[in-house]
Amino acid sequence: MRLDDFDYELPQALIAQYPPAQRGASRLLHLDGRTGELSDRQFRDIVELVAPPDVVVLNDTRVIKARLAGRKQTGGRVEVMVERILGGGEVLAQIGANHPTRVGATLVLADAVVATVLGREREFFRLRFEECDDVLALLERHGAVPLPQYITRAAGSRDAERYQTVYAREPGAVAAPTAGLHFDAALLQALRDRGAAVVTLTLHVGAGTFQPVRTQDLALHEMHSEWYDVPQATVDAVERARGAGGRVLAVGTTTLRALETAAAGGTLASGRGETRLFILPGYRFRVVERLLTNFHLPRSTLLMLVSAFGGMDNIRRAYRHAIESRYRFYSYGDAMLIERQ
Repeated sequence: MRLDDFDYELPQALIAQYPPAQRGASRLLHLDGRTGELSDRQFRDIVELVAPPDVVVLNDTRVIKARLAGRKQTGGRVEVMVERILGGGEVLAQIGANHPTRVGATLVLADAVVATVLGREREFFRLRFEECDDVLALLERHGAVPLPQYITRAAGSRDAERYQTVYAREPGAVAAPTAGLHFDAALLQALRDRGAAVVTLTLHVGAGTFQPVRTQDLALHEMHSEWYDVPQATVDAVERARGAGGRVLAVGTTTLRALETAAAGGTLASGRGETRLFILPGYRFRVVERLLTNFHLPRSTLLMLVSAFGGMDNIRRAYRHAIESRYRFYSYGDAMLIERQ
């Protein structure tokens, strides 16, 4: 596998800059990976595409206000993107600045927060927010919604609600599990009314999800680490669905990676930990049979994952169709339902 195998050209006009007026109002491209058949639908059709024995698995992570703007003590401007909260007022974070940031430097963020740079851990800095005993509360007061860079406008008040799933519960993500943004409470209830089980797990999406792959030889790429928790109730629901002849529908690539990580021993097991699972074509899926996802960046690990799931040729053809049909791409864009190849 080479990085160039996962490239495509996307017109800038198709990158969604705003969410649709209402959740559930997006389009849905349905790909059958077994036959290669494509069909254009509306997202609300997802209800009729789910059968009563199926189980729908959601990622209930909650996006934190991880972006902080400020300056160094020397006066230079900086932007801090919190990656993970460590405890004791400390975090791992990316720091954007015109000049390199030194260990020991002092940052003043949002004209209110003083942070000390304690050290460097690979691509992240370890920071300590001084006189802070609740980092989440600090970020809620002073931080901003961490919209991805391909959304070229500043985050607004509406993003605090719309860049968050309606079922978000566990704070810790710095990027939304965007496939879930399409659901409103009525759609979720319609799935339950149809007889499908709707269950959750947690995977805290990290900023690394947007990190570019820097090597042509994908065997050399190392995935970023993300924390996950698959509860026993979700494992039980999956087993019941399978026993009744149902299928496992993962809402989002993060949900799929958590489930497949939890099944690394051969069978799905509850538990929590860190995952660096890198899924490329040729991967043998153990749990997920259907994937609901948005359209992904070229040359990204997420595009590699969906290519493994739906088939490389099928995904290339589906993306060409989506571009020709003017689907909206990326976080606030339209959705795909992929049946596993």
